Amino acid sequence: MSDVHPLSRVLKVVFFGLIVRPLVFIGLGLNVFYRERLPRHGPAILVANHNSHLDTMVLMSLYPLMQLHRLRPVAAADYFLKNRWLAWFALNIIGIIPLKRDQSNARHSLFDECHCALDANDILIFFPEGSRGAPEKIGELKRGIYFLLKEHEGVVLTPIALHGLGRALPKNEALLVPFNCDVVIGEPLSQTADAEEFMHHMKDVLQDLLRSCITRHENG
Repeated sequence: MSDVHPLSRVLKVVFFGLIVRPLVFIGLGLNVFYRERLPRHGPAILVANHNSHLDTMVLMSLYPLMQLHRLRPVAAADYFLKNRWLAWFALNIIGIIPLKRDQSNARHSLFDECHCALDANDILIFFPEGSRGAPEKIGELKRGIYFLLKEHEGVVLTPIALHGLGRALPKNEALLVPFNCDVVIGEPLSQTADAEEFMHHMKDVLQDLLRSCITRHENG
């Protein structure tokens, strides 16, 4: 993301350093397992289950502040660009890649900006469920990530399970409720030739990681 405005980069560091990171690591009591498996540099993709707006903030907080401009969450354009203030915040502070979810977009052009980000050695944050689901559940995974990877051989794909964030800030809720939460980082995934096989394997891996979360067992 070499074209980031210097002011946006500074505001991003201030926002995450003074607000997000204290909230995530102190307010939530975040447990992070296997942090050493995170890709240090791009091009790379992080794939995670999606239950809360906190998911993106947590994943970005795992990286040093000076590297935040290299993290590009892939997010729904119809939600995050629906008004100019939210759009400015999402594009300039969070650094999202807006994805148009309507079916009129051809597959080859849908991920144009994702391709550019990977070519620039950025790290994408990708939620293959497409939208936030029920707390602590993994829904059906969409195949877009498979076709994105097909054009970027050798890109590291790291699965990550998030647990507790769906209760701390559920979908359609604005009030944060402090819960201990887990982040479990898996080993890199290898792409298979068959899309259906690849997506089933990814879901199995995410479910296995989710089962290993300590807060899952603490709360029955």
